[in-house]
Amino acid sequence: MSVKLEWVLFDADNTLFYFDAFSGLKRLFKKYEIYFSPNDYDQYQSLNTTLWIDYQNNSISLLQLQHYRFEGWANRLGVTTYELHNGFLKAMGEISNPLPGAGDLLSNLYGKVKIGIITNGFTALQETRIRRNCFSKYFNLLIVSEQVGYAKPNPEIFNFALNKMSNPSRHRVLMVGDNPDSDIIGGINAGFSTCWLNHDGRTKPHGINPDWQVTSLRELQDLLEGSLRNADCNQNLLKT
Repeated sequence: MSVKLEWVLFDADNTLFYFDAFSGLKRLFKKYEIYFSPNDYDQYQSLNTTLWIDYQNNSISLLQLQHYRFEGWANRLGVTTYELHNGFLKAMGEISNPLPGAGDLLSNLYGKVKIGIITNGFTALQETRIRRNCFSKYFNLLIVSEQVGYAKPNPEIFNFALNKMSNPSRHRVLMVGDNPDSDIIGGINAGFSTCWLNHDGRTKPHGINPDWQVTSLRELQDLLEGSLRNADCNQNLLKT
């Protein structure tokens, strides 16, 4: 990639930060003296995955998602879904850790390009993660679907981000994420450069063609270092 990037936008869950929902749920339900089993998690995740797909397709709201996924447990425990939702976000914030290489990558990019997060989910959790891992200084932008009212891959969330970024050239924005169906399709449709972070060797979905594909953030750091260096050299050549 020879174009000089102005912005690098990251997804959050499983791109910059681990998202260990099972550990978070076990931590949540321990407060209610409930052992949250692997079978409980399988049932939760079956419902949760469907709800997130519906949310990304604009079939339900984020408020409905957070209600429906805890409705059965709320009835069982005699509490509100709001209480369980907030407890889950608190638990996930407490166990949040960055993926290997995240800190080095952000430190390396800092000052060379502007850095942002564009993610589906809940603002409070993202702010807690960034603060807890001392990443606040790196980010020029945090865009969360809860704020915007649209979820990736909907173009409206990317247009919202562009406006907040003062409308840079779209091809000078790189979208990095682990989910090809939201991060990569969304980025491509927005006219961004894209990089798929494929941790686990999945087969590339048909018809989705990111500019780059990497298996780790360290690999991405190497690619970006080379790209930024080459782009600077090209710019210097044009000035001579």
